[in-house]
Amino acid sequence: MPQLSRITIYPIKSLDGFTVESAELMPTGPIVGDRRWAIVDPMRQFVNGKRTAAVHPIRAAFEEGGAVVTLSCERGEAGRFRLPDEASGAAAWLSEAIGRKCLLIENLVVGFPDDADAAGPTLVSTASLMRVAEWFALDLDEVRRRMRANLEIDAAEPFWEDRLAETDAGPIPFAIGSVRFRGRTACQRCVVPTRDSASGDVSSGFAKTFSAHRQAELPSWAPTAAFNHFYRLTLNTSLDPAAEGPRQIRVGDELRIDVALSAPGSAGG
Repeated sequence: MPQLSRITIYPIKSLDGFTVESAELMPTGPIVGDRRWAIVDPMRQFVNGKRTAAVHPIRAAFEEGGAVVTLSCERGEAGRFRLPDEASGAAAWLSEAIGRKCLLIENLVVGFPDDADAAGPTLVSTASLMRVAEWFALDLDEVRRRMRANLEIDAAEPFWEDRLAETDAGPIPFAIGSVRFRGRTACQRCVVPTRDSASGDVSSGFAKTFSAHRQAELPSWAPTAAFNHFYRLTLNTSLDPAAEGPRQIRVGDELRIDVALSAPGSAGG
């Protein structure tokens, strides 16, 4: 079975993330601190890469486990802010950089996941990201920034994670280390992966080309019912609702399938 090889936390939705060696999951499913903050307009509508290309040139560098962020872009001076105390200052900096009034809001209970029904960390194999990089002659880190997955595994084959996508029989139980998950949907991608992660420039025909490759290379283990279209990559997850005990994962933890069938506290769970 593959092992967990990379953990990435994205404290501010739509901005850069940072890698860690271990992470704790909230009872609601997400990694603690992931998508804790979101950029919104005064009407509380998200200001993100899906809707606003001006978000892409903004760089975010995090310190102290995400508590301190330095924001920068080619125009203007960088700003360093401690959250939550200086959230209003960060919002003012973002407003100037994006060119519209922004607020920075916080959700400590579940954060701001894209899929509230499957709010656990998103998962992908490094081999899958490398295969996409080959399709478009991109480097691996650029594909990482476009796909924005929380967890990477070192599976040998591209799209290994497709075997964890839920079927008509329901979600697929698996564990990483001692933490039990349910594999949910193969993530439907948005416009963000079609854009250069630094400039926001659109790669013409990206979604169409991606879908054609994905369909042609869909593994035999992928549940075809999970692919009503092929512009999908990474796995949405949720915590096993019956799971008990610590919810900490570490780089090097093994991923095991079907552990939800084991009794809580056993070697499988």
